[in-house]
Amino acid sequence: MHSYNTTRGNGHVPLMRIEELSVDFATARGPIHALRHISLEVAAGRILGLVGESGCGKSSLAYSLIGLLASNAHITHGVIRLGDDDLAHLPAGRWRALRGKRIAMIFQDPMTSLNPVRTIGQQMMDIQYRERITRAEKRKLAVDFLAQVRIPDPEARLDSYPHELSGGMRQRVCIAMALLTRPDLLIADEPTTALDATLEVQIIHLLRDLQQQFGCSVIFVSHHLGTVAELCDDVAVMYAGEVVEQGSVDEIFRQPAHPYTQALLECDPGSIREATRILPTIPGSLPDLRQVPSGCIFQDRCPHVFERCRREHPGFYSGERTQLVRCYRVAGEGEITS
Repeated sequence: MHSYNTTRGNGHVPLMRIEELSVDFATARGPIHALRHISLEVAAGRILGLVGESGCGKSSLAYSLIGLLASNAHITHGVIRLGDDDLAHLPAGRWRALRGKRIAMIFQDPMTSLNPVRTIGQQMMDIQYRERITRAEKRKLAVDFLAQVRIPDPEARLDSYPHELSGGMRQRVCIAMALLTRPDLLIADEPTTALDATLEVQIIHLLRDLQQQFGCSVIFVSHHLGTVAELCDDVAVMYAGEVVEQGSVDEIFRQPAHPYTQALLECDPGSIREATRILPTIPGSLPDLRQVPSGCIFQDRCPHVFERCRREHPGFYSGERTQLVRCYRVAGEGEITS
């Protein structure tokens, strides 16, 4: 079995290392084991996409990395290494020093991210509270960053309230605010979900251009596979709280190795070549994460399941290229069909 190596031989320097991270959510019916033994790296200056069905743990992982988990959630195991810090066990004071400075986040809905009773300018100057510069300098910096995200007449927009802007403009403001502190890591949690297709494309291209300009690492959370293929360098495929496959965008989209990744790509509307009234789906449903089954987490929905899959939980195996896959079939076990 392949022993986990975060660099995977690709030569990229990791900015963040996530090692065996597990997160539980307390409920009246018992703990939900939402994330289990997540091991990933976020390479410096690259964009990592987190993909998977709704409920697979993408957002829970993202919120774990910026210390914004819900009050009923707690990290039960593992470390999150950013430089000399272990973010999994960071006290509140240290989080306040890091959040918004070294790590920033763009949320799904910009209208709930922005304060409706304060102008855009007030909010963009407020987040510069750490900077020892004058108010006029803070205002100029805010104008500069609104121009960077291609908002027309940025000086005038500083005096606007969020409700006076369109959804796409509000999301551009949120991107500008996130980048204003020049973070090492930017987490984007489905930032295009509330936008139409045209605006989504614009925001994706904008994020790519800004990431290259500022050189920060990005974690991009999405269920839209086409968007991930367009924007990201690396991909981690999540299912029911686990990473089941990880590698470069080219590897994952051209040679998917895990049965779940294959099924996910087959269900992508962009892959449908002929007109049809019936969209493809993955049979079955997600397992109950209060009682995680032994063996492979995908076993009940996998068309290639065999006896060992139900008995033992697979580790990571090397795929055809450099991707890592939690599947015994990749190791040459069981019945392998085309």
